[in-house]
Parts: sequence; structure tokens; C-alpha cells
Amino acid sequence: MASSAQKSQKQQSRPGKEHVMDPRPKFFNPEYKPSNKLQGKVALVTGGDSGIGRAVCYYFALEGASVAFTYVKNHEEKDRDETLQMLNEAKSREAKKPIAISADLGYEEECKKVIDATVQEFGKLDILVNDAAEKHFTTSVEEITENQLERVFRTNIFSQFFMCKHALKHMKEGSAIINTTSVMAYTGSPTMLDYTATKGAIVAFTRGLALQLAERGIRVNGVAAGPTWTPLVHSSFPQELLKNFGNDTPMGRPAQTCELAPCYVFLASPQCSSYFSGQFLHPNGQSSSLLISSDPCV
Repeated sequence: MASSAQKSQKQQSRPGKEHVMDPRPKFFNPEYKPSNKLQGKVALVTGGDSGIGRAVCYYFALEGASVAFTYVKNHEEKDRDETLQMLNEAKSREAKKPIAISADLGYEEECKKVIDATVQEFGKLDILVNDAAEKHFTTSVEEITENQLERVFRTNIFSQFFMCKHALKHMKEGSAIINTTSVMAYTGSPTMLDYTATKGAIVAFTRGLALQLAERGIRVNGVAAGPTWTPLVHSSFPQELLKNFGNDTPMGRPAQTCELAPCYVFLASPQCSSYFSGQFLHPNGQSSSLLISSDPCV
């Protein structure tokens, strides 16, 4: 898959929107062969209207799951509608119709609302994917305001605490939680210090929660994404960095979202990953081997 970023223009507002990207992320690989790995399961994906979350929703639907996802109200309706249409076309006959739930996930009451709506619609919850994220490009810790710091932590890590807290009331033995972090949790980044800190926190949270839930038979894992062509990148990176985004990886390009989604299928599927917990998959094009100076990741 060739590099995607060279001709793209930076978005001027957040959250990023997939439908305005040119070129658009590739959310599906036509060579992928589904095999009912998630048949009968109910999955909830935060930030599932676009980016990695959209690809994960789509692959889950292909594998037989009933899917709910969250989006940001008054910002992401077009992406939401596109994703709902894709999921309706991809879902199995046995799966229920997908739903989209608007929420500001940085606040506990909003997370509880999302969990309650999902369980009310589908009757249960088997898989939780915490993928929603926010980032801002800065070159110095001195540029990060208290408001920005709180906002990034609320969106990126508070939400994962709150979503897990309320999801666990409904999850049974065999359920799975999958948290999205970044290669930057391992390499660091001088240009997105607050975002990088939250991604490190997600690693520690995931490993600790996995230990806590092992006795209940609930697996907790994560995906540490490398540079990936998403609306999050498109709306947060300066134009001059977008032109070469991901080109400094050994593969010479960023990932497409369809290249990450199978990681989530694997971790969600008990027949594939029943002995995985507290672990991270690292689809990063070997970018973790680099000391990335100005152009890291997802």
C-alpha cells in the first residue's frame, strides 16, 4: 500500500473528519476473509465513526458481531452516517442493526450513558474497544495550557477508566476489553507531550486492569498503533509534516486503518487469543525502532 499523505490538506477543525480527507483512509482490504470469529457477540467501539475505529467496526461486523459506536455530536454526523451504512451492508443476517451514540467521553456520566444505551439495545456487552482520542501539535511543554492538558487526559485516558468501570457491570467470563495506545508510548514524542503521556498511561492501565480482571475471565489487551493515516492525524499535524507523514518508517509509508483492524479482531476473538491478557500488539511498520523526532503517530 503506497503512501497516502502527500497531496492532503490539513483540516482546520477538530475532531477530524474522514469524509473530507483526500486521499481517504482505506478501511477495508478486499483480500480479508471473514470466518464468523465474533458471531453472536456485541461490540462497542468508542470513536468508531472514523479512522481506526471505523475499520474496527467494519471488521467486527464482517465477523458477525452486532456493533455500537460513539461519535461527537454536531461534528461527526456525516462520518457517522457513512459508517452506519457500511455496517448495515457488512453485517450478517443474525447480527442486529448497528447503532451510533453521541457522547463526550471525558465525563463519567456520558460514558455510563453509552454503556446503558448499548445494553438496552442489544441486551448484553461482550467486547469494549476504547479508541477515542484527541491530540494537539505543540513543540514545547510551555505551550500546553491547563485546559488543553485536562481535555487531552479526559478524552484519552479518563474515558477508558469510565468506560471500563461501567462496562464491567455487564461483561461476563470470556468478554474482552481492547485499548488503543500508540508507538509514542514507547518512543516518546517532543511534539505531542500531553498526548504521549496519555498513551503511556493507557499501557499501564491496560496491564493493571488485566491483572485485576484475570480471575473474572475477562481479557484486557491493547493495540499500540504506529503512524496511521486517520482524521486524527489529518486535523492535528502541520501541513508541512502531513506531506511526509509516515515516510520515515522503515516501510516508507503510514499504515492504512485496514492494516490495524485485524489486530482487534484477533484480540476480541476468544478462539484466537484466549491466552492473551495484559498484552499489546504493535502494528507500526517497525517505527518503534526509530527515534522519531517530529513525525510520530496515530
